[in-house]
Amino acid sequence: MNISISIQTDDFSHSDEYQNLCNDAPRIGAIVTFCGLVREFDDSNGEGLFLEHFAGMTEKTLENICQQAFERWPIISTRIVHRIGTMGLGEQIVFVGINSAHRKAAFHACEFIMDFLKTDAPFWKKALTKDTEYWVEAKSSDEAASKAWKK
Repeated sequence: MNISISIQTDDFSHSDEYQNLCNDAPRIGAIVTFCGLVREFDDSNGEGLFLEHFAGMTEKTLENICQQAFERWPIISTRIVHRIGTMGLGEQIVFVGINSAHRKAAFHACEFIMDFLKTDAPFWKKALTKDTEYWVEAKSSDEAASKAWKK
């Protein structure tokens, strides 16, 4: 079980993260990655996000989520990079990468990790707009996605 997690303020290189997942060759037959970006909010005058986390607890929670993925699917490695601090529109927030011998396991594990990262990991988002800033509430659609895995 190879789990790698980084919580950082600095941006990351998607291609470097992908190349690191290739290091498990020739055992792997698939790599699936997800990269989340800062987007405009409903009010369309958004300028970015500010993310906080609970240091130590966040990493432990993410590791637990990855361990659950290893229990469900035959994956080889997981990699999560999550940024904190202030980010502008279009900047990368999160990278989740999975490698496996088989594509379906990699796809399912990546989606599973992302769904639980959104609901269980102690991150807090503050929307930054031209006029104000406000804490972003959890979405019911994210809660529904993580609950679907529990069935």
